[in-house]
Amino acid sequence: MTLEKKTNPNLVRLVKYLKGKARNESAPIWRDVAGRLEKPSKNWAEVNLSTIQRHAKDGETILVPGKVLGAGYLNKRVSVGSFSISDGARKKIEQAGGSYMTIREMVDESPKGSGIRIMG
Repeated sequence: MTLEKKTNPNLVRLVKYLKGKARNESAPIWRDVAGRLEKPSKNWAEVNLSTIQRHAKDGETILVPGKVLGAGYLNKRVSVGSFSISDGARKKIEQAGGSYMTIREMVDESPKGSGIRIMG
């Protein structure tokens, strides 16, 4: 069985960055996220806003190692980070008073990964 190499240079840099942060900060959450992003993209998490609405608490920080989709509604103020996001999901998060950031921004904001919940 041959392993496919990732061809997206941004993804390759992100995975390398996450592994380095996990090692330097002793934060296993970033190694877990890097491992999930190394899998084939068809196996990545795709989380709808309805799932975030159902399982997240108000004010929580959610990390989706994949894509956030805009199906459903959101009325909780949450911070969401992911590799990619649909335009509709971004608008709904901001309308609910929440915020969106990339995984790299999330790592820079919380190098130890404390207070972050992985969903998906």
